[in-house]
Amino acid sequence: MIFITLFELVSYLINIIVTVVIVQFVLGLLISFNVVNLHNNLVAAVWQAVNAILEPILRPVRRIMPNTGAIDFSPMAVIIGLSMLQIILKNLAYASLT
Repeated sequence: MIFITLFELVSYLINIIVTVVIVQFVLGLLISFNVVNLHNNLVAAVWQAVNAILEPILRPVRRIMPNTGAIDFSPMAVIIGLSMLQIILKNLAYASLT
């Protein structure tokens, strides 16, 4: 039963990270299309915080992935990797019940 609890905690953390990746992506698009401006203190603070949180996760993925020019696929790779980790942990947690 403890494995189910640990899985749920890790799953919750994975969902938070995926949400922050999506926030970074959307905010990056809004900044790129000048919908929001980094001269706004709130936007700059959120952008800096999100990048500070995700950079340790995205940097190793960016080193492994090939350079695709202007498009950065590392957030998508992180989301896919975390989703796969979540599936593996779920199956391990439920397998420990039997």
